[in-house]
Amino acid sequence: MKIGCIQLNVGFGKVEENFARAENKIREAAQQGAEIIVLPEMWNTGYALEKLPDLADVNGERTKAFLAHLAKELGVHIVGGSVSIKKGDKFYNTMYTFDCQGELVGEYSKAHLFRLMDEHLYLEAGDEMNRFALGDIEAAGVICYDIRFPEWLRAHALQGAKVLFVPAQWPTPRIDHWKTLLQARAIENQCFVIAVNRISKKVENFNGQSMIIQPWGEVLWIGAEDEEVAVIDVDFSIVDEVRGRIPVYDDRRPGLYQDVVVKG
Repeated sequence: MKIGCIQLNVGFGKVEENFARAENKIREAAQQGAEIIVLPEMWNTGYALEKLPDLADVNGERTKAFLAHLAKELGVHIVGGSVSIKKGDKFYNTMYTFDCQGELVGEYSKAHLFRLMDEHLYLEAGDEMNRFALGDIEAAGVICYDIRFPEWLRAHALQGAKVLFVPAQWPTPRIDHWKTLLQARAIENQCFVIAVNRISKKVENFNGQSMIIQPWGEVLWIGAEDEEVAVIDVDFSIVDEVRGRIPVYDDRRPGLYQDVVVKG
């Protein structure tokens, strides 16, 4: 299956510009034959957290209509990265996923808020998993900082996910952590990891290096340090092969782990 990764240059607080840029890149990926298209984290507003009362998408309605329309028109699945939304008087960092019929199949608000960027001061944490299917592909999605919590990603894999989508705004100074953590999550869960980061060379410091990683940990593709639309062929069938060769899931001892957690 062909995966379109959109390493987007996100404008800080520039909602209209970001929607227009995202649409152009989605259409470009579809023209290149992408069947699943993935966007980065908070692509509608960037981390303009102090401006969320004016910028956040109310109930995610604009984003959902936008992604649903493009998914149906182009006949592609869209893992919509994440956007800032407003529900009542609270704000969330939320991922919407649409199948190629334009149907919403996944909705998830970031569970682990990154205190170093003051997310906890402006955003509410989600508390539900994000499992969904795109055609016959069992998938899951988490957001950026979530990858530092392996138990959260393992929970999704245990529910059947064979690919983990990770939209992010991961900064350049910690880009080596990004690469290492993503490879570890792929190896330990014996699944594909498709991670899409943003880029920015102005006010903020993000240098892309989005990644597609196979279940053995090999990097199938890594993005450049500029805005990029890449369409990569992925064979999801190898997940079952890998899990059959090293039966990690069969050899787990969850009772033992639970005892350790309870005692701790």
